[in-house]
Amino acid sequence: VVVQVYPTPEVIPENVLRLYVQFSAPMGLRGGADFIHLLDEQGHVVQDPFLPLDLALWNEDRTRYTVLFDPGRVKQGILPNEEIGRAIIAGNSYMLVIDRDWLDAEGTPLVQSFSRSFMAGPPQHRAIDPTQWKIAGPMAGTRDSLVVSFPTPLDYGLLHRALIVTTNRSRPVYGVIGVEASETQWVFTPHEPWSSGEHRVTALSSLEDAAGNRVGRPFEVPFREGLPRPRNNTDASIPFIPNLQ
Repeated sequence: VVVQVYPTPEVIPENVLRLYVQFSAPMGLRGGADFIHLLDEQGHVVQDPFLPLDLALWNEDRTRYTVLFDPGRVKQGILPNEEIGRAIIAGNSYMLVIDRDWLDAEGTPLVQSFSRSFMAGPPQHRAIDPTQWKIAGPMAGTRDSLVVSFPTPLDYGLLHRALIVTTNRSRPVYGVIGVEASETQWVFTPHEPWSSGEHRVTALSSLEDAAGNRVGRPFEVPFREGLPRPRNNTDASIPFIPNLQ
């Protein structure tokens, strides 16, 4: 069955770039182009909302499928955007429908079709700003979870690989990652108890929000003659110290 579709908030920015479809068990090799549909408020199929691809974007065990909105329709100033506009428009409601005919790794259809409604909200254009994040530090000597909270939701898939924890000697800390509170919380539970001393949470430059904005660099970067080009986005680190008992 389809377990969840991300982003999970009821309101999704109209310039959203991708969706993730999470399944309860491994799926077959075939992608979702023929099985995923987007309907508008009147129940009509939205015209070509997704990027047509020759490859299927599965995770390693084929339990999560990535659906890409056509970036040419999302990004302003691009011909598809100017000709037909964005696939979803702020203030309107939509329904994502997934057909049960999609086959799993055993060649069996889904138990049932899946549908989820959502509202399109205003576009998000601001770069990710880690200085606005809040860190709830764990207790040294325990395996308590580290919780990092964001003011707006970040990309579900990238949160599993674009945030890392290191010690003050730059040694990686290994653990289990959870994404909660509608993608506004990153929960990290270490395999080993926390040591004392300074640690760091580092956001890699690949981290994005739902609209493709990165650390220090928004997705929409207008170029004006005579002005310097925006800098490339870089990694950003935030220090924290596990509390002493």
